[in-house]
Amino acid sequence: MERLNRTFSKVPNVAVFDNAAFGWLGDVEREWLTIRAELDAVLVRKDELAGLQEILPDVASVTRDRDWKTFMLTGMGVTSQNVRACPHTWRILQRIPGLSGAMFSIFEPGKRLPPHRGPYNGVLRLHLGLIVPSGDIAIRVGSQVCRWSEGSALVFDDSYEHEAWNMSDGVRVVLFVDFVRPLRFPANLLNALLLKLATFSIFVREAKRNQRRWELDFYGH
Repeated sequence: MERLNRTFSKVPNVAVFDNAAFGWLGDVEREWLTIRAELDAVLVRKDELAGLQEILPDVASVTRDRDWKTFMLTGMGVTSQNVRACPHTWRILQRIPGLSGAMFSIFEPGKRLPPHRGPYNGVLRLHLGLIVPSGDIAIRVGSQVCRWSEGSALVFDDSYEHEAWNMSDGVRVVLFVDFVRPLRFPANLLNALLLKLATFSIFVREAKRNQRRWELDFYGH
């Protein structure tokens, strides 16, 4: 299926994309301060946010501590009640064609992710910089080392090997979004079917349960 996606892709088969390939991206970037304001309210309770592996157990192969925190908005075929705390962010996310998942991704100082690859190239990944301290902080995708900046988007294919680090003294936060790779027929239909079937997997069912338990603790209902 990955080979089929590369053959029928409407965008180049590259590790890191030119933002001009996605006409809607500018609208998202222009509203970054609106998203940042809602993030700031979330970060008041930062210590109560889940480590990513506490929601998505399969990421335990790359992170085991609580220094990569998440505030999930949508994913796994469900929308979190967290969107009530971020209504404008949720409105802005609706502009992304093929939105598959979204969260605030929070890297504590000193956090490093080892080299790894995502499971599938049928989705692409967007990082919108929201809080980016100065210092040694970057992501390598394939052979390209990229640095986040506040208000700017980075789009990449996470099926390429990548690693990320925050060796600065501050917290780094991005709006982390997965969206369906633009594909021509028939790959677009097969990709949609595969992504739909994935929502019924044991892994996704466990992740949904974990997210719901965290919401009960966080909101008390």
